[in-house]
Order: sequence, then C-alpha cells, then structure tokens
Amino acid sequence: MKKLQGEISEGKQKQAVCRTVHQYNREPVPAEDMSKLLAIAQDYRKVKNYVYARYGGVGSLSKLYPGYTVQNEMTGSGLRVELGLPSVYFYRAVFDALGDIKSQWVRTRTKVGQLLGRNENFTAQEKHYLRFLLKSTNAFEAVLNQKPVLLPQEMQKKFEELSGQVDTLKLHRYLCRQVRKYHVRTPSTDRADGFYLTERAYRYDVEKQKDSGGSIAAKYGIFIATKEKRKRIFIPLTDENKYDRQIYLKLYPEENNVVISIPLEIKIRRHGDYTNEVGLSVGMWCMFTTHEGHTYGEELGELHQEWAEYMRASTETYRREKANNAGRRKYMAHKARLDARMETYVNQEINRMIAAEKPQTLYFPKLPGRGAGGYDKKINYSVGVWRKGLIRERLKQKCLEHSIAFVEVFGKAISTECSNCGAMGKYSKNEFFCDNCGYRADKKRNAARNALNRGRSMRDR
Repeated sequence: MKKLQGEISEGKQKQAVCRTVHQYNREPVPAEDMSKLLAIAQDYRKVKNYVYARYGGVGSLSKLYPGYTVQNEMTGSGLRVELGLPSVYFYRAVFDALGDIKSQWVRTRTKVGQLLGRNENFTAQEKHYLRFLLKSTNAFEAVLNQKPVLLPQEMQKKFEELSGQVDTLKLHRYLCRQVRKYHVRTPSTDRADGFYLTERAYRYDVEKQKDSGGSIAAKYGIFIATKEKRKRIFIPLTDENKYDRQIYLKLYPEENNVVISIPLEIKIRRHGDYTNEVGLSVGMWCMFTTHEGHTYGEELGELHQEWAEYMRASTETYRREKANNAGRRKYMAHKARLDARMETYVNQEINRMIAAEKPQTLYFPKLPGRGAGGYDKKINYSVGVWRKGLIRERLKQKCLEHSIAFVEVFGKAISTECSNCGAMGKYSKNEFFCDNCGYRADKKRNAARNALNRGRSMRDR
C-alpha cells in the first residue's frame, strides 16, 4: 500500500514530464552533405576530448561551476580558430563535455558518501562533517586542493562550528584518499557520429526545388549550419513539425540517413472525471482488452505480422546475399516506415482507450520475457520480436501525461487463473472456462479482470 501511494502522489506533484520525439530524413542525404556533417562531428569530438583532458582533474574543480571560466579559457586557447568550427558548435561541445565531467564528479561524491555511511569507525560528528564537505562544492574543492575553506557567511559559520568538533586533518586525508581511489576522469571518446545543435545552428523552412520535369516542388525540412560561412545544408524531413530548442543530430553515414532527437516537456493534465480503476490485458493481435470487455487496437496483429514478416524475410535475404555486398539502404527505409506506422497506431489507440475509459488507475500485467516455447519457428519469431516494450513504455508515458497511476501487477498465470473464484481454469482458443465454479469468459477479459483483482489486492495491503 505504501509503495503504491508513493508512486501516485509523486506523479501528482509533477507539473511536467519529459519525452523525446524523433524526426527522419525523407530521402537519402547526399554524400557531399553527409561528409560536411561528419566533419562537424569529428571536430565536436576533438573539442570534447580537449575539455576532458584539460578540465577533468581535481585542479579544475573550481572552474566547473558555472563553467564560464572554462568558456573564456577555451576561447583563448585558439582551438576554435584552428579547427574552423563555428561558435554554435564549439561552445556547445565545451558545455557538453563539462556536463559529462560534472556528472562524473557527482558519481564520485555519491560513492564516497555511501562508503562513509557504512564506515563504523567514524563518530556521528565526523560523518556529519564529511557529509557537509561532500554537499558543499566550494568546501569539497578546497579540501581536495589543500586550500583554506572560504564560504558565504552563514555557511562559513556552520563550517567553523563543525570543524571545531573533529580532527579535520584526519578527515581531510580520508576524503582525499577516497577520491583518489574512486574518482574516474571522464575518458576521451572515439565516437563522432552525432552532435548537439542550439537554435542558432538550424532552422526549419521550405525549399523550392526543380524536379526532373522542370516543375517546381516545395519540400519541408531543416537547414543546418556547416563549417562554411553562410552556407547551410538542407535535409527534407518526413514531417512538418517545427521545434525551437536544443536538438541532437545522429548520423548514419552507411545508410545516408540522420535521426534528429528533440526533448519535449509535456505539461501534465489532470482530469476531474477520471475516477475509474481499469484492469488491462495485452496481446499481439488485439492490443488491449479491459476487465469490462472493451477492446482497443484490434488492427495491431495485422501491423505486427507485416512488420515481423518483413524483418524475417529481409534478415534471411541479407544473410544469403551478404557475400555479394547486399546493401541495407532500402531495408532501413522500409523498416523506418513500418516502425512509424506501428508507433502511430499504438499512440492513437492508447489515446482512444484513455479518453473512453477515463481511468484514475490502470492495472497492467508484467509482460513475459523474450522467447517462446513450441516448435513453429515462424510463430516463435513473431513472439520474439513482439513490440511489447513499445506498448508498455508508450502507455506508461501517457499515464504520466494524464496523471493516471500506472501499476504493474504480477503476470504469472494471469490467463489461466479464474477471475471469479481464483481456481486454475483452462482456455480453448479465445474462451476461458473454470471447472470449479463454471465461469466462462473471453480469455483476454478474464486476464484483465485478474489484473484488476491483483492490483486492488496490492492497494489494500
């Protein structure tokens, strides 16, 4: 009961949730344009590695917050001029690397704090003093660099009070030893397959182009700044959405494709009329069945079968023709279209289900792991590639956006247990029947009723 209430109340306190959406190129990126993007990615990597090497150690701790000292020093280093990298990429790479370094220091301080909590050789006052140092960035940096601890007036007063109760020399040595032992400097990266873009580095617009017949066609896409002054490359996109925030461009040069990742903050909606408790069962052919027998996503099976058949056939073809240098461009393009259709349909049916059922709480069975029994390889392949993870994650995301409590219940034997009396029953094709009490129902509806029963049982404990 406590766990469930905690999850629900935590969700209600949030004002917004984050999700990432993606955009895709409508047609292959020309090799010349891809080489320009790869050049930016290579220089972006070089800048990050330079920052890792120069500012990853203890001596640079004081420069990390808020980071403008590093920015000024990087400007004076001459690296941007040497690389010929536009400032919109150069400084974004600097702060990207600084973020990695800061995250590494957070992990180190967390690790030392955990060890400190388990150390029985320290008194309560000594632990309190060390935790004070770990929480105060300025004090932490001063101790590691063997400098006097100088803090704002109120914090300085607290520091002097705590330090007067302990052997500071002993504790400072302990802290330095633990940091040397557990801190890992952010390693250099060899990856140069993507980079962040701030708003100044791109714009969405329409480009007019002449087709082979001489007529003018308008294409919507994104213009991306390059290392050439006042020159941008244009990438037509599969949608006409427009964003105004930092985005990430992932490059796939072998397929001449790109994927743009856009983080969005979705405001949480609260509905006064969403008061129902709903038990769900999930399937490959019909996506959802509720405990009342309502169904959603009846076409999922056909979409999934088309997706699985294409994946299976394409994999076999590629393995057979691999020696002949079989390309993957057409395969990736067709797979992306099938993925988009599947994801759109899943989102659409989840939205329809939520609007119709008006749930306050959804009880969802934990889905089975990868793999299936039996002897039919074709069926096993379909079950193995079933997009159950997509369904679960999208449903969970939608529940967050609508302030709905998403509760996973124990899934074992949920289809064979009788939801009426609790005995083990049987099912034939789509019908469940119980020899103990005579209950008969649709197999999926019985499973959804069990999800509701198990969820209520968890709530009432």
